[in-house]
Amino acid sequence: MVKAAHLDWDDLRYFLRAAQAKSLSAAARSLGVEHSTVGRRLSALERSLGAPLMLRGPDGLQLTTLGVKLASLVEHADHILSEIDDVVAADRPSVRLAVPSGFAGIFAAALNEPRATPVEFSLSILSGARPADLKNGEADLAIRSGPIVDAELVAAKLCEAGFSLYASTAYLARRPAPSNPDSLAGHDVIGFDPSWAQSPPAQWLAQHTSAARIVLRSREMTDVRSAALSGIGLAILPCFLGDEEPALLRLTPQVLAAQSLSLVYRREARLSAPARAAIRFIRAVVQSQRYRIIGIQS
Repeated sequence: MVKAAHLDWDDLRYFLRAAQAKSLSAAARSLGVEHSTVGRRLSALERSLGAPLMLRGPDGLQLTTLGVKLASLVEHADHILSEIDDVVAADRPSVRLAVPSGFAGIFAAALNEPRATPVEFSLSILSGARPADLKNGEADLAIRSGPIVDAELVAAKLCEAGFSLYASTAYLARRPAPSNPDSLAGHDVIGFDPSWAQSPPAQWLAQHTSAARIVLRSREMTDVRSAALSGIGLAILPCFLGDEEPALLRLTPQVLAAQSLSLVYRREARLSAPARAAIRFIRAVVQSQRYRIIGIQS
């Protein structure tokens, strides 16, 4: 007789999804694998148990008497394991990371990737153009652009963030794209809030929009992107934000402006093991996404 401790949990998990979906193909779609993989796992489990669990027929999968009993037990175990994961996740120390608007998606996607080493912290992301006050505890870490002159803060350079010129298909349907991105005369343009005046993208716009019409200003890059998508004007956007949007066309492969990004934290944050783990994670994510952030097109 096979002891439960000797069973492969992955085989049991595949069995449960197949039992719930009642077909190999539906189970495979829910698991993100080929249906042959599900079939292989089921066969392995049945060989381990020495008894059939499912009957395969034209109407799908039908559980045997043993299969019905096992499915109930595995479902209960799956719920318990899910609760254990929730307890562990809730007990993980939280690290608050402040990022410019638009960056949250990059780190959220990275947290969802399979990892050889589990993440040792829970990441809370604060997104927005206003810099978080690290010294007053609004965040533990921050990604900022431009020079950092506060001696109480550590600033470690990450990479350059590139900006380029974008237009929506709706805008281009009513007005042809500029033949030269350096000449925006006669075009409607989405600008930046005055608080951005010293930033490279805002300075690029100031130099090239003297004969253009500024139709809207915003301090949040995600709002600038939303305005561009509505078709009201051209926009200078971070390349990683503009390039991923199918309804926006990048009007030049050139990177028209670039901002230096740094990871910033209080000096005493080095003493926190979760903060150190988060710093390693952030640097690894930015390194893996650097070409996308810089705006280099293949």
